[in-house]
Amino acid sequence: MPNNTFDVIVIGSGISGGWAAKEFTEKGLKTLVLERGPEVKHLRDYPTTNKMPWEFEHRNEIPQEIKDANPIISKCYAFREDAQHFFVKDNEHPYVQDKPFDWIRGYQTGGKSLMWARQTQRWSEYDFEGPARDGFAVDWPIRYKDLAPWYSHVEKFAGISGNKDGLGVLPDGEFLPPLDMNCVENYFSDFVSKNYDGRHVIYGRCAHLTVPQKIHLDQGRAQCQKRNLCQRGCPFGGYFSSNSSTLPWAEKTGNLTMISGAVVHSIIYDEKKSSASGVRVIDANTKKATEYFAKVIFLNAAAINSNLILLNSTSSRFPNGLGNDSGVLGKYFAFHNYRARISGKYDGFLDKTTDGRSHTSAYLPRFRNVEKQETDFLRGYAAGFSASRSTKRNTDGFGEELKSHLDKKELGPWNVGSHMMGETIPKETNFISLDTEKKDAWDMPLLKIKVDYDDNDDKMVKDYHEQMTEMFTKAGFYDIQTTDSHQAPGLDIHEMGGVRMGLDPKTSMLNKWNQLHACKNVFVTDGSSMTSTSTQNPSLTYMALAARAADYAMMQLKKGEL
Repeated sequence: MPNNTFDVIVIGSGISGGWAAKEFTEKGLKTLVLERGPEVKHLRDYPTTNKMPWEFEHRNEIPQEIKDANPIISKCYAFREDAQHFFVKDNEHPYVQDKPFDWIRGYQTGGKSLMWARQTQRWSEYDFEGPARDGFAVDWPIRYKDLAPWYSHVEKFAGISGNKDGLGVLPDGEFLPPLDMNCVENYFSDFVSKNYDGRHVIYGRCAHLTVPQKIHLDQGRAQCQKRNLCQRGCPFGGYFSSNSSTLPWAEKTGNLTMISGAVVHSIIYDEKKSSASGVRVIDANTKKATEYFAKVIFLNAAAINSNLILLNSTSSRFPNGLGNDSGVLGKYFAFHNYRARISGKYDGFLDKTTDGRSHTSAYLPRFRNVEKQETDFLRGYAAGFSASRSTKRNTDGFGEELKSHLDKKELGPWNVGSHMMGETIPKETNFISLDTEKKDAWDMPLLKIKVDYDDNDDKMVKDYHEQMTEMFTKAGFYDIQTTDSHQAPGLDIHEMGGVRMGLDPKTSMLNKWNQLHACKNVFVTDGSSMTSTSTQNPSLTYMALAARAADYAMMQLKKGEL
């Protein structure tokens, strides 16, 4: 037991777990990080990062037999030959779909922080006040002012590129200089601001080092090279990941212990002390069980797996899952609605094109139901916007004639496009549970997911299509096409809820410090803790919540309260 005892145990090494590890080790606490997947070291374990296209056997495409064997994961935009090794394969980690749900996972050091899309927006006061104002879910126990200094804390360390836009719906942060939007993106931005009150098209804030500061160089990171090969793992550390940033920083303190291949079975509850005493772990390869102990436990296994671990952590005191006095564990699960898209063409700026690569695009913050309820659906949506010059090649002829045609590229009109990022409403009917009969390879219950869209989501898709079609038409775009993919929930990869924060222990799992109401030394700071979803990409908020909760836990430890 002495060799297995630490000050803190962090379950999961992804975006939020990495932050917890950094904060604790910096303050001198001996910290154990448990990662269920294999070890991936920055620089050493990015096998494809510098490969040229012709060095891939299938030119970076996924063979059909692999797609057929992985119908879920192959839907993900980043699941290609250069990054497929970072994704969970369908048959290796099954789950039960009571309703279709595409669960996209990456089990390794750093989790999905290696492959994420790197968009980073703060939540606003409108987002934290949303449930109380609109009457859905439960009231958040915090407001923007509680998280604002922690947003600043993580932004400075991670490195976020952006503009000071002065928008109440999307607060400004601690930004590195932005890249430029292209001429059509700037045109649409100017057009929208001149013709619509309360609507803005801005530079998409992102976790890339455009101009590294000393804190980033001290991490061993360098300027983003705009290669757009991020999902391979970046040898420059140009974008933020646990692997290039928080975990190496924690390791340098000498206070970090990392164990890979550690499948967390459950959190151990001590009935006599009325607190958690440790974590039960199954070795991913040998299936041997081991127990580790600590005064504080941070659960950051990513939203769905954190629900699974708590549901599987049963005892006489908590027969329905650790901390589940309220009975809401696994319920009110939510996600982002990414079903809707729109595209078009534009004949302006035909004397210009783009050169090189950009790692972001333009962004349209939420503009529906912000100050007041104005539609027949609750909440709203944000949207991406991008423009690129179309090209065409003459494919006539054979042999040398065809080669000479293909070598000549003709520029066509600009292609413009947008996708919706809609807020979904947490509902009791959207929930996660454990299968009572089926087990996984580690003798743990399979997870059952019952999550679906509702009428509010359909109305939001319709409104997005109408509003964006109007804006595109007025801006002079043509050949406008709208689509609804009707994709299953999950492909947005923004799972949230099930272990939600709240003011009342009767209707929530966590208090304002992300601390279990009923088990004070267990904290949950990943997506499962979210009370509602807003429209913004959520990763920056997970980071801020993790750093804030770690700071509080350390203060409580010093006081002897934990």
